[in-house]
Amino acid sequence: MNQAKNIDEYIAGFPESTQVILTRLRIAIQKAAPDAEEAIKYGMPTFTYNGNLVHFGAYKNHIGFYPTASVIVHFSYELSNYITSKGAIQFPIGKPIPLSLINKMVKFRLKQQLEKKPKK
Repeated sequence: MNQAKNIDEYIAGFPESTQVILTRLRIAIQKAAPDAEEAIKYGMPTFTYNGNLVHFGAYKNHIGFYPTASVIVHFSYELSNYITSKGAIQFPIGKPIPLSLINKMVKFRLKQQLEKKPKK
């Protein structure tokens, strides 16, 4: 497991081609949720806003994106070409990451978090 202290360290721990993908994903999330904070949770890059917003991680053959189950259900049609589970999406390495879809999912997730009562 990657023991990075921050997202920069996490990304640096992968081959250059994977670093490029992770950096693009990170930038897409930052643009969709500019007020979200970055952290490492569960050993993965995490964006938080009134709680966990989204997580992502790199693996041998795919990039995992974790936007919560409700997001996957909401975008199920657009995600039909990807392997999904209750709370995860696998984007194959070697194929373009759908950054516009990432943007829509993060904004949807941000809206959910804004509707939640703030954590005390």
